Amino acid sequence: MATEHHSSGDELGRFLRARRTQTSPQSAGLILGPGVRRTPGLRREELATLAGVSIDYYIRLERGKETRPSPAVIDSLARALRLDDAEHLHLRTLAVRAARYLPESVPAPSRTVAAHVKLMLEALRPNPAYVISRSMDVLAYNPGGLALYPGLADWPASQRNLARYLFLHPAGRDIFADWDTQIRGCVARLRAVAGTDPDAPDLARVVGELLLKSADFAGLWERYDVTGRKQTTKTFRHPGVGVLTLSFQGMVLEGSPGHRMAVYTAPPGTPDHDAVLLLDSTSLPAEARSVPGGIR
Repeated sequence: MATEHHSSGDELGRFLRARRTQTSPQSAGLILGPGVRRTPGLRREELATLAGVSIDYYIRLERGKETRPSPAVIDSLARALRLDDAEHLHLRTLAVRAARYLPESVPAPSRTVAAHVKLMLEALRPNPAYVISRSMDVLAYNPGGLALYPGLADWPASQRNLARYLFLHPAGRDIFADWDTQIRGCVARLRAVAGTDPDAPDLARVVGELLLKSADFAGLWERYDVTGRKQTTKTFRHPGVGVLTLSFQGMVLEGSPGHRMAVYTAPPGTPDHDAVLLLDSTSLPAEARSVPGGIR
């Protein structure tokens, strides 16, 4: 799927269909009659009625044939589907793109991490920190940031991707106690970006690989969730330093489109902070040691 071209209308229809089939009639305020329903979630005609549009019009939307829904229609569909704010915004973005007010594709963001951001990573030590791209490639890190994911340093730099790690690395399934929650958030982030630029090479590369190699990823990708549960702490089951719970903060980097910095902290004097100190002193592979602080 990730390797073939997708029109803007198709992506809008795909999102609507995914959300419709995962919206229960009860949550939409419908009273179910007797008999067995063969359709998971809402039927097309039910959603059309709830949104105040004709069934024919809605079918054209879902099939990618109607590409200029008005803002009022989009808002009505969002209300009928009980979308949260992030999902509503994603639907609006898809609608604008389907109407071709935005270009079909935009260049992939640069993978170059600014020098001052690398200095920030070094200054944050011993707190683990790293920078990832919109496709979750690990672009830069301090020693603890790389060591936080055991075995990630063994991969070539070009293969270090957190989504690939969670789904394909032998240690990926065991590093988090709540692995199911972590992978849902991971796929939702990739889905949100790919929905507005589905043919972007940087996304297609990692998504295409994971669709082929991971049934778990493929199943979550089909759901088309674009929001995950926000977390302020993460618990790692690290084979080198034991179980540690760290506060987490992710932030968008200004002037670096698509780049995000992740920083993990623990209160000084706690066992978690002792584990952070140990991670910071973890030996890095030769290629990482060649750059001060292990920062690429």
